[in-house]
Amino acid sequence: MQTLLITRHLPDTVLARAAEHFAVTLRDDTQPLTPEEITAALRGYDLVLPTLGDMFNAAAFATVPQPRCKLLANFGVGYNHIDVAAAKAAGVAVTNTPGAVTDATADIALTLMLMSARRAGEGERLVRSGAWRGWHPTQMLGLHLTGKTVGIVGMGRIGKAIARRSHHGFGMAVVFFNRSPVEDAGVPARQLGSLTEVMAAADVVVVAVPGAPATRHLIDANALAAMKPTGHLINIARGDIVDEAALIAALTARQIAGAGLDVYELEPKVPEALRALENVVLLPHLGTAALEVREAMGMMAVDNLIAFVEGRSLPNAV
Repeated sequence: MQTLLITRHLPDTVLARAAEHFAVTLRDDTQPLTPEEITAALRGYDLVLPTLGDMFNAAAFATVPQPRCKLLANFGVGYNHIDVAAAKAAGVAVTNTPGAVTDATADIALTLMLMSARRAGEGERLVRSGAWRGWHPTQMLGLHLTGKTVGIVGMGRIGKAIARRSHHGFGMAVVFFNRSPVEDAGVPARQLGSLTEVMAAADVVVVAVPGAPATRHLIDANALAAMKPTGHLINIARGDIVDEAALIAALTARQIAGAGLDVYELEPKVPEALRALENVVLLPHLGTAALEVREAMGMMAVDNLIAFVEGRSLPNAV
């Protein structure tokens, strides 16, 4: 029976299924692997089930150029914490869990859209502070989402799910930016020629591209400068896609109206300057935080592991 390291505690149903097929070592810690633990994982186990923050980068594979581990079955669709090219050069396959996360992540995008546009976080803080003095006609006026334009950066599975919710739920017009042509977005939508065009056209911009070196700081000061002063930026993808310093500057200067973030550039570190702002909603990476979703992700990761040891094609190879 092949040995498997699971780097964080997963739902019990997932752990039980993994134990039926592998000799499982569960690292019962909520924090990412340390560099020393990364090295030990590559040397000491046949298979590893890592997740967000477990940095299997080029330096790790340089330290262990001939690892015992032959598969990183990532728990999550995003894999910017894994250097896939370095892994493959070392003979290590990589898989992820697309599909299982789509609807839950899109739901969080809509949550943040509403919270930012309608100033819900700010309003809750007002009530909790005891400073609310009652309703009046011009109190905390926000952006009415119905009938507005959503701009989606990245029209993959999650982008399309956000588009469906925005179009059918709020009657929003949909524009989007994607590196390759998208023939069917699932709803009436216009693919614009550049990121800047989407940023300028949208009332709410939602970032839904994968995290990768090519997308780091895709949303920079120039992109933010193209937005409407009444616009809102939502990020449910990966934190480093947005230049956090540029976003803080834009929010502080009221260059844009607001933002809603579920991810951060140096997660879990959130700059004090960002936490101090009233016109930003901050969530602790809740994108897939529902039991049935995490179970589905875990089962998909185990499916990848089982297929690998049985010599079958990997269902979700990266």
